[in-house]
Amino acid sequence: MGFDLVKIIQTGGYIGLFAIIFAESGLFFGFFLPGDSLLLTAGLLAAQGSLHLGLLLPILPVAAVLGDNVGYWFGKKAGPAIFNRENSLLFRRKNLLAAKAFYERHGGKTIMLARFMPFIRTFAPIVAGAAEMHYERFFFFNILGGLLWATGVTLAGYFLGNSIPADKLDKYFLAIVLVVIFISALPAMIHVWREYRGDALHFLRARWQALRGPSEGPDA
Repeated sequence: MGFDLVKIIQTGGYIGLFAIIFAESGLFFGFFLPGDSLLLTAGLLAAQGSLHLGLLLPILPVAAVLGDNVGYWFGKKAGPAIFNRENSLLFRRKNLLAAKAFYERHGGKTIMLARFMPFIRTFAPIVAGAAEMHYERFFFFNILGGLLWATGVTLAGYFLGNSIPADKLDKYFLAIVLVVIFISALPAMIHVWREYRGDALHFLRARWQALRGPSEGPDA
């Protein structure tokens, strides 16, 4: 498979994989790193025998959980000041603000849901720390989200690699990566859509009641 991600993994090995997943999970400059596609590619390579699945499954979730922990403590130490930080080569304030809005919307669940949403994933633990989310609650969602994301996407790649012939895998590699990433993010997107839909319906009902005026009693 002549794809850049394969070269990245082959060059960096397990240490490189650990470092990228760690950085993308909680360091504010890691938002541009290809976490989802890297996990999937690692699983595909494990199916081909280039990597050992027994090493990937403990290494990658640990990297994800530790990365989020670093992000949390950075946010806790930096506090509100980080929201006024100027844009730089490795920092985009709009991504942090998007994660803040997502956190305010979904609370502790953000730490788990954000695992399956690029950009939000990187900044969610930083926002949780800045918002002084209780560490025990953060750690619970962090462990759960890290396991579901890192293990789930890697295993998806592994099972796909064992199910699809090598020639087909080479030919449709990019399409397969995009489809699996979309499917892995779908539950989080559905959850967000349902909540926004519920609020929209509530708003429309309230507006309709306001237009109709107060209900008339039977003696009116």
